[in-house]
Parts: sequence; structure tokens; C-alpha cells
Amino acid sequence: MSNSDNITPRDTGLTRPIRPLPNFIFMSRWLQLPLYLGLILAQCVYVYHFWVELSDLIGAALGNQAALQHILDAVAVDGATRPTKLNETTIMLVVLGLIDVVMISNLLIMVIVGGYETFVSRMNLEQHPDQPEWLSHVNASVLKVKLATAIIGISSIHLLKTFINASAYDVKTIVAQTGIHAVFLLSAMAIAMCDRLMAAPDQHSKQPH
Repeated sequence: MSNSDNITPRDTGLTRPIRPLPNFIFMSRWLQLPLYLGLILAQCVYVYHFWVELSDLIGAALGNQAALQHILDAVAVDGATRPTKLNETTIMLVVLGLIDVVMISNLLIMVIVGGYETFVSRMNLEQHPDQPEWLSHVNASVLKVKLATAIIGISSIHLLKTFINASAYDVKTIVAQTGIHAVFLLSAMAIAMCDRLMAAPDQHSKQPH
């Protein structure tokens, strides 16, 4: 038997045509495309919400009472102690809300870009000057850890808003939010630990014997 008989299409740089059924199953990944397009529309809604909140904050700072009432309704300031003008606590609550919107927007970007790159198709952004640093080594495991970290950050902002405006909430709500945040922390630690345990055998297998 000659050596040429043992050469596979992969060895010669040729790709074997995919059979119809596997090709159909593989092409089904494009069904996720409308989902990512829908998340882009959700991103547009968050951008609009951000500018509405920011315009209300600027209007309240300029003395617009209608804008001030919108802000106080949004941050759930108690009616008995409602301020008649913008104060430091209200500004802090509104700014934390804006930061919350930005962090959720960042989470959406990670899901849209990272998910499309991982599960649908390559974007070939290697030569693009604006390629995100994290996208160069993104995979399903890295994406899960980054999403868990982003969710913890969002939960922290919500918890901080609750603590600042604690008088508007009952004790059960504050305890429940604290417990949920602790669960998010434990979940992220568990995901990171599982990811490290799954990566350890691969690292050992790559070491020279």
C-alpha cells in the first residue's frame, strides 16, 4: 500500500463536502440571528430610556417641576418626604439608574457580539482597530463567566440604590435583595470554579511528557 492511500482530504488541505442532513443541522444556527437582531432593538430602547432619564435630570436641575416629579416617581422617593428641589440623594439615585442602564447595555453587547461570534458565524475582526480585547479569546465558557460578572455588577447597583433609598422599602424587600445578590455571587464563583476544573485536564494534556 502506498503512502498516498493513507492521505485524507484534511492532510491535502481539501475539505470533504458536508452531507445534506449534517449541513442542514449546522445551518440551523442561523435561526439565532433574529434573536440577536431583537437584542439590538432592545439596545435601542435602552438608549432611548437613558436619554429620557438624562433629560429629566437636566430639566430638574434647571428648575422644571414636571421633570422633578418624573424623577421622584422613577426613584420611588417616599411621598411624605418628597423634596421640592433636586438634592444630592435624588441625583445619586438617578445617576445610579443611568449607570445601571449603561451596564445592562454592556451586557447586551457582550451577548450580541460574543454570542454571534461563538454560536453563529465568525466576524473576522482580527484586523479591525476597534476589536474588543475580550473577543479575541471568547468562547462559551469565557462568555458565561463574563456574563455572570456583569450580572453581579448590575445587582450591586440595584442593591446600592436600595440602601441609599432604604426608607422607601420594607425590611423584607431589603433582605430579599441582599440574599439574591449573595446567590448571584455564589453562582458566579461556582461557574468560574467549574470552568477552571474543566480547563485543567486540557492544560495537563498539552504539557509535554
